[in-house]
Amino acid sequence: MTRPGLDGVFSDWKEREALAEAMIPMIGALYRRNVVLYIHGLPLNNRSVIDLMKAHRFVRQIEKNEMSEFETHPILGILSKLELTPAHLDLGRLTSSFMADNQGLSMQKFVEQACVSITGTGTVMHDPIDVVVYGFGRIGRLVTRLLVEKTGGGHNLVPKAVVLRSPKDPIKDLNRRASLLRRDSIHGNFKGTIRVDEENGVLVCNGNVIRFIYSGDPASIDYTEYGINNAMVIDSSGAWRDEQGLSQHLQSKGVSKVLLTTSGKGDLKNIVSGVNSDLIDPDDQIIGAASCTTNAIVPVLKCINDEFGIEHGHMETVHAYTDDQNLHDNIHSKDRRGRSAALNMVLTESNATRSVGKLLPELAGKLTGNSIRVPVPNVSMAILNLRVRKEVTRDQVNAFLRDVSLNSSMNRQVGYTESNEVVSSDFVGDRHAGMVDAHATIADGKTIVLYIWYDNEFGYACQVIRVAQKMAGIKYPFVGGQSLGESGDPKAEERRLKTA
Repeated sequence: MTRPGLDGVFSDWKEREALAEAMIPMIGALYRRNVVLYIHGLPLNNRSVIDLMKAHRFVRQIEKNEMSEFETHPILGILSKLELTPAHLDLGRLTSSFMADNQGLSMQKFVEQACVSITGTGTVMHDPIDVVVYGFGRIGRLVTRLLVEKTGGGHNLVPKAVVLRSPKDPIKDLNRRASLLRRDSIHGNFKGTIRVDEENGVLVCNGNVIRFIYSGDPASIDYTEYGINNAMVIDSSGAWRDEQGLSQHLQSKGVSKVLLTTSGKGDLKNIVSGVNSDLIDPDDQIIGAASCTTNAIVPVLKCINDEFGIEHGHMETVHAYTDDQNLHDNIHSKDRRGRSAALNMVLTESNATRSVGKLLPELAGKLTGNSIRVPVPNVSMAILNLRVRKEVTRDQVNAFLRDVSLNSSMNRQVGYTESNEVVSSDFVGDRHAGMVDAHATIADGKTIVLYIWYDNEFGYACQVIRVAQKMAGIKYPFVGGQSLGESGDPKAEERRLKTA
């Protein structure tokens, strides 16, 4: 469509605002039927009017077209009246495809043909999977938020329980856990309602009954007593990182799989969603989701290596401090980490580059790395200094990564921004594994320097959920592009859209 003149900007805004408002009940009705909508990878369920409008605006700026609510609303109206089976559907891609269609099909006919594979009577092809979150720290709470937010029609990963060590006062502890889940100084308030049921020891979160189980022994819990069966344990406790330690969970009744929220040690299979998810076998019982930094850099490294060939390189992370560091100078098991996290930049090692060689064998031994912990509570940056096989320009590198972020199978992992004004807080809540800062990209002959922002808490939690879905066998047919499979924090995209 043609942009309005200055005298028509306000009326155009109000018209688009009305269309976005009308889209919300249609999106919600489809979501309850397990039809999940996106616009070029941005989830549309549980979004406000302004959220929807910002999503359209962001895509227009990055994709550089004039697709707006005027184009998406009528297509959504058609979708809402079709008898669609459970699926994930990218409304943005579908709309763009219709706008580019040269076959002369009507909108109704085009949409019907595009959705023929998901039209008719059908049900979700997988069973709901019970999930137990073991540990309730930063990652455990964010994983729980995501599990609740993505329940859809209730046929996905179902949060059933949280396991913690026994407190002195279980009732007081339950209320404190509810408060921590309800309010977060970094990620804001929980999107929904949380009710504390002290008598039964549960939190009811947006209708999901989550039982709090207190135990210090992961091998002795009988989850079946709580109606939990064939569950996946997502272990965010940090207590065990090898197969022997994590296998304790499998000794408990009602547990069938274990997912570790960091890099596993030894021969434990580590998965970065979007990169090596195909290595997950149905009979895998224990898997590691790698570290936040590994998840941020590996998708970009794979793309760059596939396209340009990496000879060697160095990674430096400017990393937010973590809760294993001291607020004040004190004894610590790691060199330098005992110094005050709030007052110092702290140079420390990074295991991410060692993990790269296991995930991408073709890059084994080619990367070095360190990490500098800095006084911010969340959002980190990875700086990749790479030597590639062929000469490239900055524009070539950015154009390639922009296309990856929009059109590849890794559009959930690799984000892209061209803004020259963004700072770390703009990426709080971003759901990508990493966000390429195109304005900062350097390319000189065969040298490429990339700056990658990443929310080391929420963005990583999203990657954990993606691995959990794959491990659980949860997969929906997809219309409009590459397969997706996760929901996220609606406020996350609002924060990211400030970069546009």
